[in-house]
Amino acid sequence: MRKIYFLKTCDTCKRIIKSLPNTADFIFQDIKEEPISVKQLEEMYTLTNSYEVLFSKRAKLYKEMGLKDEELQEEDFKRYILEHYTFLNRPVIIIEDKIFVGNSPKTLQAAIDTLS
Repeated sequence: MRKIYFLKTCDTCKRIIKSLPNTADFIFQDIKEEPISVKQLEEMYTLTNSYEVLFSKRAKLYKEMGLKDEELQEEDFKRYILEHYTFLNRPVIIIEDKIFVGNSPKTLQAAIDTLS
């Protein structure tokens, strides 16, 4: 499978997608228009073994809801990601059995290297 979960309104996501080579055969899913399903999130989990890795602690709601002051468990991370798209650390790039989560330069370079 080759898939990218992203937000089309996110400039960082757009910039990253533009920088990726060979994406013609990718499936692109805008998580605001088409929210991720439980099955999709569980597929991501099988590649990361962590819902926390998939969770964005930079989301505005994370601070607004006071979640940074709570001790969240894996099930909490899963629930929040499913409740609101903003909690997914994005973009999430899946290339066969590899997953690249977030927008750090190191993560982006690893995805580019895999596609090159």
